Amino acid sequence: MTTTKLLIFDAIAEVPLGREMHDAFLQLGLKSVYADCRAFKQKKGYRFRAAFKKMLNRIEGSSDHFYHFPKLIERQFAHFVATELPTHVLVIGFIYKQLSPAFVLQLKEKYQFSIYLYDTDSCNLYPKRREFLFFIDHELPIYDEIFSFSKVTTRFFSETKKLKATFLPFGAAPLAIKAKQNPEVDALFVGSGDLRRIFLLEGIKDVVTIYGNRWQRNFPLMTDKLKSRVTDQTIWGEALHELLANSKIVININRTHFYGAGTGVNLRIFEALSANAFVLTDYCDELADLFEIGKEIEVFRTNQELVEKVDYYLSHPEKRLKIAKNGHAKLMSSHTWHARAVEIAKRFKSKEVFNEDINATSIN
Repeated sequence: MTTTKLLIFDAIAEVPLGREMHDAFLQLGLKSVYADCRAFKQKKGYRFRAAFKKMLNRIEGSSDHFYHFPKLIERQFAHFVATELPTHVLVIGFIYKQLSPAFVLQLKEKYQFSIYLYDTDSCNLYPKRREFLFFIDHELPIYDEIFSFSKVTTRFFSETKKLKATFLPFGAAPLAIKAKQNPEVDALFVGSGDLRRIFLLEGIKDVVTIYGNRWQRNFPLMTDKLKSRVTDQTIWGEALHELLANSKIVININRTHFYGAGTGVNLRIFEALSANAFVLTDYCDELADLFEIGKEIEVFRTNQELVEKVDYYLSHPEKRLKIAKNGHAKLMSSHTWHARAVEIAKRFKSKEVFNEDINATSIN
């Protein structure tokens, strides 16, 4: 009987999601190899050649053809696969920016592994029509199954494109963080600059603290007061967790194209709940299927409702803390990465998935 061995190829390794999932599979007793995309060498002249392809895309604006130049040296990745010989591969994010999907399909056929995608970012491709079409038509068909963070995209993949797709929302790793009794941050928003976010955050500019990139480029669209609340830098890991745990309210606002598609249960919600934070997020139908609104998480539907609920929950700490406690309990019971790893591992149909022999390697 072949021993199950999972290779996680993390194509969005700047986010800790892939490593946390790797740890969860290890806790199940599954043999797991973690591959950080940044640990592989890039092709010579990658930046110039990729820029040239982007220029071609701009020139041929009316064409559906998408020019792209994958980043990584294929033979190095092929050697890595030949050395590790996984029975299953899980791609985090998408692979076409790193490797050609056709090349990955050749490896799949040669080494006879099953391959899965955890779709974490496809909504970001909605405004990029040709790139989205390329992703759908050339990458998605190589997978045996697609797990998507969004019910909207899951329905699209399965009903419109006839692909095997399963809804698998984000999760979080348990955190051991003690919040301060009197948090310094009233309302925290962490995320990149976006016009919808700007319009909403203007309403709470006197109390909000903002972290994220792409804000300075949007300064001409912002009041001086809101600009003064911005720290234009990304934040992840322990620094983010401490910030989430020591904020009275964590605001979550989905980017414009996510909101327009009617989806929005993003990673930040789960990270904040894991840090025992009170979460106030924009409403979407998917959210109500995962959490009890008003008891485990709170929502707003309009600019005015955001302002009113921020003011209300800052003035009613006992209610805020109760919801935060319930939300954390729900995450720990139903929405950890361990729970997500169990769901994925079931697809492997292997008796060894839950063995006690932990054997892990990593290229980084």
